[in-house]
Amino acid sequence: MVATDGIGESAAVAGWSEALDELHRRVAHRFARSEASERVKRYLLGLLGRVERKNGWQLAEAIGERDPQGVQRLLNSARWDAEEVRDDLREYVLEYLGDEGTGLLIVDETGFLKKGEKSVGVGRQYTGTAGETLNCQVGVFLAYSSEKGAAFLDRALYLPRAWTNAPARRTEAGVPEGLLFRNKIELAEEMLQRAFEADVPTRWVLADSFYGRSHAFRAWLERRGQPYAVMA
Repeated sequence: MVATDGIGESAAVAGWSEALDELHRRVAHRFARSEASERVKRYLLGLLGRVERKNGWQLAEAIGERDPQGVQRLLNSARWDAEEVRDDLREYVLEYLGDEGTGLLIVDETGFLKKGEKSVGVGRQYTGTAGETLNCQVGVFLAYSSEKGAAFLDRALYLPRAWTNAPARRTEAGVPEGLLFRNKIELAEEMLQRAFEADVPTRWVLADSFYGRSHAFRAWLERRGQPYAVMA
């Protein structure tokens, strides 16, 4: 039931504001400068809002900035460790959604359609988002679900060999030197391994047929004694 009276609406807004403040407190210390830390809060508000396309311009407009330069600085040059923020997110999700009896880890991927050749990992590759081979980026994702709700836990950008074998292209795009080629199965295993090491309460691992058809992926789970349900 949705409250329609003024008191109910005020309570809902206050609860939302408190939840955003709590989320911000969890990650604010990861940012070296106070300016970046404060912008993160506004950026989170934009991400969680109803902006149709969450690109630099539209997010900047949604959070009250004149242009996307501040958002771009936050993502491109501000000093912060994305992996530490990922771990903060995992703790936050498990605090509210973790459940031994119903917890599931879900592996899936999605494509991000792109124009041009500059976006990291972009290339002509198959994406289930469109159901065909197009110019796109592909991300592999790990989500957590229980009877309490669902949320993302982890992510990895797939880099085709056209990127990992092209030093000049990598350098121009700021790809770390030590990053090696990993196929999507390996990316999924790395994310699952992080979840297992963090004692994420999980009864089953779920995945679609791309992962289900991989004998190596199924064998990897079986060696760990991890129950799974995958499409064949």
